[in-house]
Amino acid sequence: MNSYVIDLSLKPTTFDLWHICLAGTVATLAMILIAVLLIMVIGMLRCKKSKPQQIAPTPEPVVKIVEKIVEVEKLVHTPTPEPVILKEATPDAALQLLGLLQNEARFIDFIKEDIGSFSDADIGIAARVVHEGCTKVLNEHFTLAPIRSEQEGNKITLQDGFDASVLRLTGNIVGKAPFTGTLIHKGWQVTAIKLPKLTQGHNAAIVAPAEVEL
Repeated sequence: MNSYVIDLSLKPTTFDLWHICLAGTVATLAMILIAVLLIMVIGMLRCKKSKPQQIAPTPEPVVKIVEKIVEVEKLVHTPTPEPVILKEATPDAALQLLGLLQNEARFIDFIKEDIGSFSDADIGIAARVVHEGCTKVLNEHFTLAPIRSEQEGNKITLQDGFDASVLRLTGNIVGKAPFTGTLIHKGWQVTAIKLPKLTQGHNAAIVAPAEVEL
């Protein structure tokens, strides 16, 4: 059996048609491969150029965020109630009234007296004098009017929003207005005051001067 041995060191000495075709095929494949690579590179470059560049959102300044927080707090913040203004009353008018009651009704003498040792008849006589004098002072210097015009003992209804400074509720207070109850006291209000004017330098604290009989 014959064996063939190929000598790779041999160089071709002829260049026939077969070799020309083979060389042309290799060159064509190489050109095609180069063209495909160029097309791929150009496509990648175009994709990079056409892809929109994403711009990172600019963070809102810290100052604006703080301003928004303050605005929200203002919306939910409960308004502070107005401070209660207390009126300072001068004592001269009160001292003057006390002096009138003492002068006309011996009011201070009656209140400061220890009535425990007196009989009911004696107390009744003294109370009559005090009552007459106090009535005179009130009628001369004050105009009084009842707050409610209904008769005491009648049923009345108080609607929501009634003035608590002129109507005082007592008894079993449950729920919200309107309230229906019995008028126990009609109340009093002063509509006019006619106290005498004090002279310059008058000491109103002396409601009853000491008396010396000569």
